[in-house]
Amino acid sequence: MSARHRRPWLLRVIFLAALSATGAGCQTLVSSAAGNFADNLSAAVVNQNDPETVRDGAPAYLLLLDSFIEGNPEDPMLLAAAANLYASYGAVFAGEPARAARLTERAQQYASKAICNSYRASCGWQEMTFEAYEGSVARLSSKHADIVYAYSVASLAYIRTHSDDWNALARLPHMEALLKRYLDIAPDGENDGSVYTFLGILATLRPPALGGEPEKGREYFEEAIRLGGGQDLSAKVEFARGYARPLYERELHDRLLSEVLEADPEVPGYTLTNVLAQRDAKELLASADDYF
Repeated sequence: MSARHRRPWLLRVIFLAALSATGAGCQTLVSSAAGNFADNLSAAVVNQNDPETVRDGAPAYLLLLDSFIEGNPEDPMLLAAAANLYASYGAVFAGEPARAARLTERAQQYASKAICNSYRASCGWQEMTFEAYEGSVARLSSKHADIVYAYSVASLAYIRTHSDDWNALARLPHMEALLKRYLDIAPDGENDGSVYTFLGILATLRPPALGGEPEKGREYFEEAIRLGGGQDLSAKVEFARGYARPLYERELHDRLLSEVLEADPEVPGYTLTNVLAQRDAKELLASADDYF
């Protein structure tokens, strides 16, 4: 997968979820000081303006989380933390498609075990009809919100890096249903902007002839931008990439990307994502004449 087609929106949310979950899930394994370290590390990562530093440092934490899981293989929060970190590295930093596929497959395995251990009805999701799956998702409650979010992010990373697999793409409606349920059960405002970006990507990942819904995707992207107050630049990049390009809306495409490039990327909690978004925006604008 080329850099142009990777999804930088994954990075901030996955690192936040992964590192926060590591701090919460390891309390029986490590001291509270380590929990504070995880919180501080999360802040340092998302506020880093040099993605290569994060790329080079992340593998050590993949191995660290694997080692924690070896000692406590059923802990849902540890599994969710590992799922998210593997998903982020695979989706953004793996460097070549086969490696990205391997890493996000591992993320999916960890995430599936995490949600199965937290909500037993989910253990059979892969075999359920869509109607039965919707009924199961409807019974999720607020106590499941964190794990649902982690599972959703890992699943989206897996689908994106396996987009040539029709079995993976067939899970898109399932992920939309799950993300909508997350909005119902999550604390007010928590991750809403990111979730609407996810929903926009899901709606535009396929062409209309294969079930894509670009106008619904546009509504989701616009809501993500509104909720984020323009701070998360990746929402505009995904809007341009997922909606404006396929529909050949050059004016919208160039306006969104120009706004991204004109913005200050150094925003607390969004700096790393914004730096990556600006890199993608430059690539997309540079290729616009050839594309349109």
